[in-house]
Amino acid sequence: MNTGRVHEEPLFTAVSVSARQLFQLLKCINFAQKAQVRITEEGLRFTVEESRVIQGIAFLERALFTSYTFAPPVRIQDEDDDTDDMSVFQISLTALLETLSIFGFNEGRDRWASRDSAYGGVTSSIGRGGLDAPFENRTLGMTSVCRLSYAAKGDPLCIVLKEAGVTTTCEMVTYEAEDQDEIPLQRDALAQKIIMRSSWLHDAINELALTSPSRLTIAASPLAPYFTLSSKGPLGSATVEFSKDQQLLETFHVPKRTVNTYKYSLVKAASRAMAIASKVSIRGDVQGVLSLQFMIEVEEGRVSFIDFRFVPFLPEEAEEDDDEDGDEV
Repeated sequence: MNTGRVHEEPLFTAVSVSARQLFQLLKCINFAQKAQVRITEEGLRFTVEESRVIQGIAFLERALFTSYTFAPPVRIQDEDDDTDDMSVFQISLTALLETLSIFGFNEGRDRWASRDSAYGGVTSSIGRGGLDAPFENRTLGMTSVCRLSYAAKGDPLCIVLKEAGVTTTCEMVTYEAEDQDEIPLQRDALAQKIIMRSSWLHDAINELALTSPSRLTIAASPLAPYFTLSSKGPLGSATVEFSKDQQLLETFHVPKRTVNTYKYSLVKAASRAMAIASKVSIRGDVQGVLSLQFMIEVEEGRVSFIDFRFVPFLPEEAEEDDDEDGDEV
């Protein structure tokens, strides 16, 4: 079919010396089967969403790759379609993760399962991020090369993995991209912005799980209690409070008290990112949309970001849930 474009070279090629690094970042948003991929000059953007109430975004910037080429086709005549559409497609995230881990990464052991609780003021003996933590090849005891390529719209995503003299080539089916807008966060109308250690948020979410909650309420206030996470479930209720100490909350900007409720299981879906990130920025706008942006340290002193967005329950929905819990015996 003549598309009116000149495009002889592949649309995209990239090479990474760490398949593990790509795997770990994409595993953070593995809460749905498919991911939408957008190829840009700056890097690869993977977006996963569920029912328009949770969205996870992993951006693999081009600096993570030893080589990165994006060659969009040259237009030679006016056309109705958008050039940008050629670099957007969907893919099975489950299959992609299985492919990246084909040589094995010893995922059975949780690196952070036995670390001390942050509430006791004791930091983990296992470093988070940096060159001695989850992403360094020296620590992993392996060296691999991962080559990604995408020839043109509708073609498969080709992945070539090389390790210890063994080469594996996988061609993954790509699907037509869907209309997918970001869950909007009003950055010019933020009701709260809090930056803290990601491990402390991870511990808090896990502690609240003891009540088997269906909902998570997040409250922030310029007066004590400053920042609280609370849950209620069939096994009782629980609350975790954070003081405004700068050693605990690195940044705390809350002009007035806000209270919003979210589905606990959706926030829990971000727990993997919480576990491996060094910091998390917790932002909420006046509509209650919650953004959890995780800063993850990778190889060679670089950082990558994973962003989760959550839509809150409407106030009347949260009240109905409280009434139902109150009727339980």
